Amino acid sequence: MLACKIMKQVYIHCALMTAIAVVLSACHKQDPVVELEKAAAAMEKVEATPAAPDTGPDPAPAGPPPAKQVKEALADYKAGKMEDAVTRLQLLRAMPAMPPQQRMALQDSIAAVMTEIYTLAEKGDPRAIAAVVQYEKMQNAR
Repeated sequence: MLACKIMKQVYIHCALMTAIAVVLSACHKQDPVVELEKAAAAMEKVEATPAAPDTGPDPAPAGPPPAKQVKEALADYKAGKMEDAVTRLQLLRAMPAMPPQQRMALQDSIAAVMTEIYTLAEKGDPRAIAAVVQYEKMQNAR
């Protein structure tokens, strides 16, 4: 009888702890600026790593390095140019060759930025609405 009561209390405590964990994890809000800064740092870290020597012809750079592009997207976002930031991030996302660390950091930053932009768009911010339209247009063009 006593063992049954103890087991019941253990189950209740486990359920309570699980509920608290779910609530706390759901309340975690990513800051888009912090996520973009993390992505830029991850990309700089990968770019700073010396590449293995390649015997083939040196490919021409396709544009600014990804770290610089993320920094430009961050500057656009901070300046309120959400549409430009979304465009830069989507173009980066479309890059075919990107190390996994960079890809993950980029995905996290895009998720944080788009969450914030969708929230602002729901509140009626015209810049955010334009950014959402641009984002969806680019997503559908794939």
